[in-house]
Amino acid sequence: MSRLSAADVAVGTELPEQITRVTRADLVRYAGASGDLNVIHWNERVAREVGLPGVIAHGMLTAGIAVRAVTAWAGDPGAVVDYHVRFSRPVVVPDDDAGAEVTVRGRVAAVLDGDQVRVDLTVTSGGEKVLSLARAVVALA
Repeated sequence: MSRLSAADVAVGTELPEQITRVTRADLVRYAGASGDLNVIHWNERVAREVGLPGVIAHGMLTAGIAVRAVTAWAGDPGAVVDYHVRFSRPVVVPDDDAGAEVTVRGRVAAVLDGDQVRVDLTVTSGGEKVLSLARAVVALA
């Protein structure tokens, strides 16, 4: 993985679009790894009883999927020096083999002091924006 240079970017530079599928099996694996065993991430009945449209992906899983687009673009996971998201809608994961699709698009919104840039992300699933104010500050080489 080659690290991106500050000379390679400007305001408006777009990151490659990233599409990730999330299945119920992914939710089980994430629950085990994270320790977040909340029933809304695996039980349809309970998720609906609490007012959700169905089983939903973990918010931190969605945030991780989004920042992965930034780290892949930058060429170094350590280049992300700040990351912020607000959860605006859940990613509903159907009980089928296809799961849910999460699409991440990004664009350099500002060049900051030194060799840092702010990347604004648009993260959608099912045609709906699932993260708001998703932003990363990236230190480039």
